Amino acid sequence: MEEKSCLECGERIVGRSDKKFCNDYCRNAYNNKLNVGDKNLVRNTNNALKKNYKILCELNPTGKTKLNKTVLLQKGFNFQLFTSIYTTKTGNQYFYCYNQGYLLLENDFVLLVKNNQDF
Repeated sequence: MEEKSCLECGERIVGRSDKKFCNDYCRNAYNNKLNVGDKNLVRNTNNALKKNYKILCELNPTGKTKLNKTVLLQKGFNFQLFTSIYTTKTGNQYFYCYNQGYLLLENDFVLLVKNNQDF
């Protein structure tokens, strides 16, 4: 019978024949290393979406506000990140970050809106 080594630390494995790790610590460490890139991407994207959401909430307390695009940019708003797009019958596109949305208007103005519907 062939002797197996832990995939993480290389220690000799004792126990079941299909066992890959010597203990839970090595199993967790190995899997965490495998997924670190994906987890960082998801965490960074979620943090940026939360930041966008907080900015929209702060600047739109009434549920409908018109302001200059530079106000959002100065607060660090990222126009590349949003959770959904709603296109009206007339072709206007509202970009949403959860239930807070915005419509890009002429002359660098933005209309902030809040969708009060439960999803």
